[in-house]
Amino acid sequence: MDERIKPGADLRGANLYRADLRGANLRGADLRGADLRRANLYGANLCGADLCEANLYGADLCEADLYGANLREADLCEANLYGANLCGANLYGANLREADLREANLREANLREADLDMGVFPLWCGSFNMKVDDRLVTQLLGHIVRLNVDGCSDEVKAFLRTIPASFANMLCDRENVIQVDPSMIGITVVT
Repeated sequence: MDERIKPGADLRGANLYRADLRGANLRGADLRGADLRRANLYGANLCGADLCEANLYGADLCEADLYGANLREADLCEANLYGANLCGANLYGANLREADLREANLREANLREADLDMGVFPLWCGSFNMKVDDRLVTQLLGHIVRLNVDGCSDEVKAFLRTIPASFANMLCDRENVIQVDPSMIGITVVT
């Protein structure tokens, strides 16, 4: 492995395109603006690393430890973050489109202004207490009001009726998305 790859390394703007960094210890490293497209960072230690504006497009960060890492405005489009530890990470404004966040630990992570469109979002305890914004909440509610809840209890149906129908049509920004008629959602929603 490259001798520059070590804890606290200064790798600002480094070209690490397709680099094999499996299990690398980059704890506290400065990777601001680095090119890590398609890099293999499986199981890497990136605790406290600064990856602000880094390009991690399509990178494999499966089971990587990114505890407290700064990923502000990083490009994580199509990244594999399955089982990654992002606890306390700053993902403000990060591009997570089509990213796989299954089983990722996002507790205390800042996801404000992040783009999670078409991504795989974790619905488990590891996503508790994430810092979110209107966009993410709207996306989640938009999916919820589109569920067919015929098999749910009256209590759940009554709760879902309190969600405004407008959330169903705020879900996507794509031109070809069909607007939802509240009567077709499978629940009666407030308009």
